[in-house]
Amino acid sequence: MSLTIVRLYHDLLGTYGDQGNAEILVYRAKARSIEVELIEVTPGMAVPRSGDIYLLGGGEDGPQSAALEMLKTDGGLNYAAAGGAAVLAICAGFQIIGESLPDANGQVTSGLGLVDAHTTYDSSPRSVGELVIEPSRGELPMLTGFENHQGLTQLGEEMTPLGRVRAGVGNGFDEHEGVWHGNVFGSYMHGPALARNPELADVVLRCAVGPLTEFIDPFAIAFANERRTTLA
Repeated sequence: MSLTIVRLYHDLLGTYGDQGNAEILVYRAKARSIEVELIEVTPGMAVPRSGDIYLLGGGEDGPQSAALEMLKTDGGLNYAAAGGAAVLAICAGFQIIGESLPDANGQVTSGLGLVDAHTTYDSSPRSVGELVIEPSRGELPMLTGFENHQGLTQLGEEMTPLGRVRAGVGNGFDEHEGVWHGNVFGSYMHGPALARNPELADVVLRCAVGPLTEFIDPFAIAFANERRTTLA
């Protein structure tokens, strides 16, 4: 069994250590004897269309707008997602995969449209701090992360949030945090999210490779549980 993970524009969308999500997926896949190729896509490179998992991270307004325009022009991520590839998009990446968001000048621009989500900015204080969410699907325990964003993201009626906010702000509407639509995941959780929530990492892996053999990582479990216990 083999797996191809595509990390998109880490130079632009790697402000908060979200590149670590790739390392977690690689580690947990290899622990199950899955052969993994990690492809690093930098600005100007074509986005591979045959990847299994695509990762987007957080970034400032200018880099976010640059990444969005390159992804629109390239079309590779949309093509792969339409074919069933898994996508994990964090913070700025989450906003990018929606229908609309502000550009670097604050003007509304279209996103990639992988999910029905619309991001706006208002005069609310910036959302900064620990984030705790109760997952929308029962196979996951409580999820934790660290949020740092100005945007507020409203999901369309047909969209399922990743979870419901128990502490923090999240999307800023209806106590929702993130989105979970098919094989596409979006969230404001930094941390990196998959380091703090190894069970979520396995959900993303299953979207790409199917059922997984059991793997117990005591250190990852202890770290995740410490965050959950402390923040609860």
